[in-house]
Amino acid sequence: MALVLMCGQPCSGKSTAAACLIKALEQQHGTPVILIDEPSLNLDRNHSYQDMPREKNLRGLLRSAVDRAVSKDSIVIVDSLNNIKGYRYELWCLARAAGILYCLLHCDVGELKCREWNQTRQQQGLPSYNDNIFDDLVRRFERPDGRNRWDSQLFEINPSIEEIHEGSQAIVKAVAFLSGDRTLMGLRNSQVLQPTIATQNVRTSETNSLYELDKATQEVVSSLVEAQPQGVGGVIQSVPIGEGLPVISSFV
Repeated sequence: MALVLMCGQPCSGKSTAAACLIKALEQQHGTPVILIDEPSLNLDRNHSYQDMPREKNLRGLLRSAVDRAVSKDSIVIVDSLNNIKGYRYELWCLARAAGILYCLLHCDVGELKCREWNQTRQQQGLPSYNDNIFDDLVRRFERPDGRNRWDSQLFEINPSIEEIHEGSQAIVKAVAFLSGDRTLMGLRNSQVLQPTIATQNVRTSETNSLYELDKATQEVVSSLVEAQPQGVGGVIQSVPIGEGLPVISSFV
């Protein structure tokens, strides 16, 4: 049905916004929602972002989880940094291949406020980022741009200015987009991504096609052997070898 990416600096309120979005979707539409984040995969954020190989592994695990979860029957929300535009493009491609809606909810909070919130969480003993990891992630953050197809439809919310709740404007617009509501002013019509030839799965033959082909070949050989003493010519027998496969004709 849809893939929603949360995006923003570390400690910018993404998880709170994701929880409000899930609650709004479930209350208003009863739509099944699947949340994918680091805790759901038993991953520690500081450990996962400690160096580039571990961060690459983290993105791979999240991408695999998204690939398994996306469908036309549920909404998948990815609550992670999603800070690299190339990675957002990869997830957009998964949505396009599945033929579903796609949008991005950006928690647009400045670095100083995010740092303050992260330090507060450290003091309270809550999950937070080490200072060196926080600095590195802030430095490498690639801000989403609604003009890019992998960043559109883009909804922005600033938790440092407004309190996040189900009635927040960005949450309301996102819910309307995901439900196909066209009555909201200033909101474009919901557009389902269309798979291309490159992203469509190639139809595979039946698992027993080799057996059927061998069986048909034996029938053709047998019909030829039987027809040789009779001295007849032309088509002796046509043998179908399965749906979508050619018909084998034996000649003498």
